[in-house]
Amino acid sequence: QVQLVESGGGSVQGGGSLKLSCAASGYTYSWMGWFRQAPGKEREGVAAIHTVRGTTVTTNSVKGRFTISQDNAKNTVYLQMNSLKPEDAAMYYCAAQLSLGGSPLSQYDYKFWGQGTQVTVAS
Repeated sequence: QVQLVESGGGSVQGGGSLKLSCAASGYTYSWMGWFRQAPGKEREGVAAIHTVRGTTVTTNSVKGRFTISQDNAKNTVYLQMNSLKPEDAAMYYCAAQLSLGGSPLSQYDYKFWGQGTQVTVAS
């Protein structure tokens, strides 16, 4: 049974840091990604990692501030978020199993999703 469990969300002051975790069970996926969705906005891709090659992609708005990483022994993917801004506040979701030929930062190309973890950033 596929299960993605996110954790690590919370409330921080602007400029602060959080580290999100996504523990995957049931299978090892080649691509896993982090997405976020703020109220009234479309879900957007934040970062993704190829768990075998280690290749990462990051959306421009978080480059230099967010880092995606993995612990293959734990089948867990992380999102380290530094220098958080109020505009980073959103529900953050973990996704897995990118469709063949899909884009790692496209929400439409992943099959499995976690329940999300909330990130709040106070200005």
